[in-house]
Amino acid sequence: MSPLTMYAQEPAPRAGLQSSALIAALHDALVSERRLLDDLIAQMRRQRAAVGSDDIQGVDDSTFATHRILATLGQARQRRRQLNVLVGGSEEMTLREVEDVLGDLVDDRFREARLHLQQAADTLSREVSMNRRLLREALTSTDQHVQTLVGGSASPATYATEGLVPPGPGAPRGVLVNRRA
Repeated sequence: MSPLTMYAQEPAPRAGLQSSALIAALHDALVSERRLLDDLIAQMRRQRAAVGSDDIQGVDDSTFATHRILATLGQARQRRRQLNVLVGGSEEMTLREVEDVLGDLVDDRFREARLHLQQAADTLSREVSMNRRLLREALTSTDQHVQTLVGGSASPATYATEGLVPPGPGAPRGVLVNRRA
């Protein structure tokens, strides 16, 4: 075999100690990411409870904690991308692709860690969605309270309605009147 053809072939499958160390590192990375997602889920729930009880400090604390966890999660995902390069040469491999590349080297612990990570990601997605909806409703409610307190109109002001009695349902809207003429 010539030196040129030797490098043109696909890499040989990893075997032995190197493979077991790689699988162990991938397993550890998946478990670490899952723990961080579990922490984010807990923060989403704390944030929702704080919003529900009008605890502004609790919302602030949970937001700060969320940012801190997200930064750590970014580092954990970078670690997994580096492991992906060792496995198959691409940072952006999905967990299923990693599993396919590793083939028979993948053990039940790895599969279980992958499953738990995916379940945690699904749960986090639902929690984030609930928080967004709750925060949107809280902002709308707050806006309505502020408008009531300051005596603001619930409908948007236009030139036709500004400073006048609100027009009836059939009145033209947006009419510009020259009052000097």
